[in-house]
Amino acid sequence: MSILEGNKILTLIGAGTMGEAILRGILRAGKLGPSQVLASDLRADALADLAKRHGIRTTTENFEAARAGTVALVCVKPHQVGAVLNTDAMREALSGKVVISIAAGVRLQQLAHWLPASALIRAMPNTPALIGEGMTALSRGKGTNDAAMAFALDLFASVGRATEIDETQMDVVTALSGSGPAFAFLVLESLADGAVKMGLRRDLAVTMAAQVLQGSARMVLQTGTHPAVLKDQVTTPGGCTIAGLSKMEEGRIRHALASGVEEATRAASKLGQG
Repeated sequence: MSILEGNKILTLIGAGTMGEAILRGILRAGKLGPSQVLASDLRADALADLAKRHGIRTTTENFEAARAGTVALVCVKPHQVGAVLNTDAMREALSGKVVISIAAGVRLQQLAHWLPASALIRAMPNTPALIGEGMTALSRGKGTNDAAMAFALDLFASVGRATEIDETQMDVVTALSGSGPAFAFLVLESLADGAVKMGLRRDLAVTMAAQVLQGSARMVLQTGTHPAVLKDQVTTPGGCTIAGLSKMEEGRIRHALASGVEEATRAASKLGQG
């Protein structure tokens, strides 16, 4: 039986794109029914659309939603988190409850300052969660027990893969996983551009490049084989693959991609900090 089952009520504070993606995954997986979800947002029109699509309850009052729920998923923008949570009313409403924040850059220490009596979890999902192929890393705050973490992992597993990490690793995870889809899209587009240059139709080049990346990634995940080993299996002596790889290495492709992650990590360390 899923830890999400029973009498838990999930409060969704912030009904934007990522919040709805997670909600859709939970409902699709059958981990919660629509009657077990209460969403809040300042935009009444967005709430009306959400209720129509998913059959959940909604309110424009964050405090009302927080008070009614047993678990709160905070999906507002990083610069809005303090204004939403740092009130006496919200502290009281969320006291003793599990609060999960997906706000990039907002540290557990900050959350604990605003909500000292809540079990806190910081999560970093990414945009492929929109199609159920996300990667989410989660860090637990002081006082958060194994049951609360198991609940959070179960929740985010409904939109892809989920794993627990120490918060000290969250900046690099934000760079690799959070920013990573943009890096992957750039690689995909570049591969397609090369094929177009050599005469392939654009729509076919994009489709083939996307399938190549998806299939290659699935091979790594499903076989557990190191990507270098899989690469060597494609690379025959004197063949076209090694010729292409050699040309990419001339452009220092490894250095460029690794440096991109490094720079994104440094930028991630400054998010949510003023």
